[in-house]
Amino acid sequence: MTNEPTVTMGEATLTASGIARLANVGRAAVSNWRRRYADFPEPVGGTPASPSFAAREVEQWLSRHNRLHELGTEQWAWRHIESYQPAAEVSDVLALCGARLLTLARGASADAVPTPRELVSQLDSLDPGLARLVAGIAPKRWTPQHHTVLGTIDQLATELDPEAAFEYLHRQFVSSAHSLSGLAGTPDTVAAAMVALAGSGPVTFDFTSGTGSLLRTAADRALANGSSTRCYGQEIKSEYALVALLRLWFVHLRSGLPAEPPLVHVGDSLLADALPDLAADVVVANFPFGVHDWGNERLAYDPRWTYGLPPRTEPELAWVQHALAHLAPSGTAVVLMPPAAASRPAGRRIRAELIRRGALRSVIALPGGLMPPTNVGLHIWVLRQPSSRAGSILMVDATAAPADQSLSEVVGTIWRAYAGDSYTEEPGVHRAVPAIDVLDDQVDLTPQRYLPQADETASDPTEVVARLKDFDQRIESLRQSVPVVTAAPPGSSRPAPRAEIADLLRSGSVSVLRALARNRPTEDDTTAVVLTPGDVLSGGSATGSATRATPGPQVRAGDILIPIVGHKITARVAAEDQVGAELGAGVQLVRLDATVFDPWFVAGVLSRTDNARVAGRTSSTVSGTFRIDIRRLAIPVLPLEQQQRYGLAYRRVAEFRAQLDVVAEVGAALAREIGDGLTAGGLELSPE
Repeated sequence: MTNEPTVTMGEATLTASGIARLANVGRAAVSNWRRRYADFPEPVGGTPASPSFAAREVEQWLSRHNRLHELGTEQWAWRHIESYQPAAEVSDVLALCGARLLTLARGASADAVPTPRELVSQLDSLDPGLARLVAGIAPKRWTPQHHTVLGTIDQLATELDPEAAFEYLHRQFVSSAHSLSGLAGTPDTVAAAMVALAGSGPVTFDFTSGTGSLLRTAADRALANGSSTRCYGQEIKSEYALVALLRLWFVHLRSGLPAEPPLVHVGDSLLADALPDLAADVVVANFPFGVHDWGNERLAYDPRWTYGLPPRTEPELAWVQHALAHLAPSGTAVVLMPPAAASRPAGRRIRAELIRRGALRSVIALPGGLMPPTNVGLHIWVLRQPSSRAGSILMVDATAAPADQSLSEVVGTIWRAYAGDSYTEEPGVHRAVPAIDVLDDQVDLTPQRYLPQADETASDPTEVVARLKDFDQRIESLRQSVPVVTAAPPGSSRPAPRAEIADLLRSGSVSVLRALARNRPTEDDTTAVVLTPGDVLSGGSATGSATRATPGPQVRAGDILIPIVGHKITARVAAEDQVGAELGAGVQLVRLDATVFDPWFVAGVLSRTDNARVAGRTSSTVSGTFRIDIRRLAIPVLPLEQQQRYGLAYRRVAEFRAQLDVVAEVGAALAREIGDGLTAGGLELSPE
């Protein structure tokens, strides 16, 4: 890690939010500094409600007061990009940085930042279309903010490979609030799985390319196999199209193969298809869901609707037929679909026609949480040009697949076996379902409907009777573990002073950690065991895994684990077998100064029922879940000895609740076994 790179700041400015990011604090802390410190820089612009400050003065002030967060050059580069004003142009600045890095990858001088005209001229010799897109967003002359960003980019290029630098900035962009979540970039895990299903071919097409994640994954896969693929894309947002084209050019230059360069058009692929005659060997797409104003009235007689006119409420089936219209005779199309598209009544006829003609070959149910919306497990549809007969359709439930394999390995292995001659179904995970079994009144393509679990051998009646005795012992143990409490005398309790978590974070006595953002796979990646939200709720050991180059935050003894999303706040002190695991997506960690706080006390206070109203934000009216922002809460300020007394009580409550969950689970299984045993005749009721 390095300190701030040496760049010319000029008259670059920062808002209060930008200052907060530089210091790694909340925005409220910046407002507090302005009130408390007479030497805090005065505003140089903006409005009274949103003032702006000279960036150089702010950074000097933060350095004097030891509040400047130490960052690497790549982090400084992203901080300058995300702090760019106006915020609506952040994606344009990202693209300009990519354009500069691309010229540096081709050998341009890093001694001085080129003028906008020089930058466009350097790109014109590479790709006139790319140069025109860059010219469309480049100003006539650089502003001080541009000089700040591009100067940092030049320094970054001396420390990192230009392509790696741009991929880092892209990852930060797609995970930030500046992108349309889920549409800018497809997560690496999902993209790798989709490309593994699609395979490789001379031509790859993505008609809603976003920032090019699927196309870049396909190009990388082809390159890893010693071949190349020409990538074609179309994207309605011009800034995304430009970023996609830049990313693909980096791969193209890296390949060194005499292949045709990538091509990305700007426009609505349904209403204004820029490549109507293109027949691709591979079609991959992550298109927007639920857009009912997709032009169905203007496209009523479109020749692409060979499987039926898509209803206005079924835009996804329009995209599916668009994919097939661009598919070569021997090609494969892989598209991401909302699970509702598998069963909505309005799309039944088109789904039936896709199956009858053998175009839809597989539906794969993905685990939830891989990408927005995080509470929904999306589907992947695999399509090919119509075959002579309907045959079967491969149904896969990837949520039931082995946890020790990557998603791309799991689905790729199953699909290749099904497409070849070595397929054997695995009950509960995947099955080749005859088309006739799907073509009923509903034509429901939900995989779980066709994947019954493997048959389980009926329990031995004598074992059931033995488990009844064990259950009695558990009930008695549970009764003994109930904490004994009494009513406090009237008027004996006085409200203790409270400390805001946000203030404790700034003081350093409390810190909140989350998992690292996903990185693109590299040769140096290692697989780590990570805690999932389910592990936190169950109190069990870590069951998740993640592949990353940089280790993420590890759980320590005394840490408090809290799922980021839930119906309520569940704060639990890390169990012994959770210590050492890395944080997984969806889990946040509260770390305390042990000389000031007792973890069991803090966990008990945070788990209070009424805290859900305070800490919850962006509530979901559909699922009833909300995101939990711990910084909104406050905790009582008590002496450590008193905290420990309360902490012991909270710990007993937590242990009682854990035992209660186990007893409930064991009791439900026992009830099922007794019912099955009575039905099968192996058990009978004892006389009263």
